[in-house]
Amino acid sequence: MGRLWDKGQPLDALIEAYTVGDDPVLDMRLLPYDVAGSRAQARMLRSIDVLDDDELAALLGALDEAEEAWRAGTFRITQAQEDVHTALEQFLVDRVGDAGKKIHTGRSRNDQVLVDLRLWQRDAATDAQAAIDRTVAAFEAFAAQHADVEIPGYTHLQRAMPSSVPRWAGAYATLLKQDRVLLDSALALAADSPLGSAAGYGVPDVLGIDRSHTAAELGFRRPLEPAEAAQLGRGKVEASLLFALGQVATTLGRWAWDVCLYVSAEFGFFALPGAFTTGSSIMPQKRNPDVLELTRAKAAVVRSALTELLAIAGPLPGGYHRDLQLLKRPLFHGTDTAMAMLAVAERVMSGLTVNAERCAEAMTPELYATEEAYELVRQGVPFREAYKRVGAKYTS
Repeated sequence: MGRLWDKGQPLDALIEAYTVGDDPVLDMRLLPYDVAGSRAQARMLRSIDVLDDDELAALLGALDEAEEAWRAGTFRITQAQEDVHTALEQFLVDRVGDAGKKIHTGRSRNDQVLVDLRLWQRDAATDAQAAIDRTVAAFEAFAAQHADVEIPGYTHLQRAMPSSVPRWAGAYATLLKQDRVLLDSALALAADSPLGSAAGYGVPDVLGIDRSHTAAELGFRRPLEPAEAAQLGRGKVEASLLFALGQVATTLGRWAWDVCLYVSAEFGFFALPGAFTTGSSIMPQKRNPDVLELTRAKAAVVRSALTELLAIAGPLPGGYHRDLQLLKRPLFHGTDTAMAMLAVAERVMSGLTVNAERCAEAMTPELYATEEAYELVRQGVPFREAYKRVGAKYTS
């Protein structure tokens, strides 16, 4: 069994390599979701008598075998198979014969990949929310541990007004909680089932395909209607996840910038454990906060993944187009990067230490200038006059 679309004409080797791309690698992470979709499809086909009991049992057993092979690292997708859908169907045909040839009834690779990606997105968004919760807990624990330590607040990288370690850490915890809410949209947009939308225009009624059956089994809210919305939504649904993770990454990139400053000798407010730093190949005394600098840079990587995805899908007309194949790489790469950033932030905040003495030394009198101005206001001095008096005191 070769390509699902093969009609016997030869295919140029260069064209084959170019069009298949890296799908055999990327699609490996979709195998369990393709198995789940195929289980639901098989049970639905039995309910409309396309399969009999023996065929259903054989298919379900072979699908279990495929998932076990994937977990063991022995399932493979070849260049000739192109993608996970063909590889799984061939696996089924090899083991159960004609029953495997029936599994594709009422679906297309176009709705299969959508099912896989919706199920994957559901797990990815849920995993990201759990990772945010762990990272927030690390920020809040850090704040509680150093509740009495004041530090300057900065504007334009100049000392501005009094702040504190718990307020600094708490601000980032608050932002991450806000970012977490955006993932609810990513879950909501992935909540309807595209299975049965086929190539984008549904399946002829003659078969009696039951889309509600497969939607319920897969945990979707309902079938996505009309079928034409399935392909039109490609890129938009994935973008909701990358947008949310882009906000998470932006929060963590700004946090990493702060910590880079605060662990420097010039500030000295915080210190990283030696195990969190790297060395210089020429300067024996150097230890570098590379993990923070890379976190700062990876924020741009996540945002650029969103930009790439939107640039591919945004200009397309309705219906399916092969351009959409290229959405998987930025989707996976952006998500993986954001998840790694969260894990690093949690670890760094759990190991970061505070130099309370250096923090206290930085709390110089001019930080309280605004407070002095407001004290004058309480005494009846107009704010503009109070502002000038205090300003003259610190700039003379």
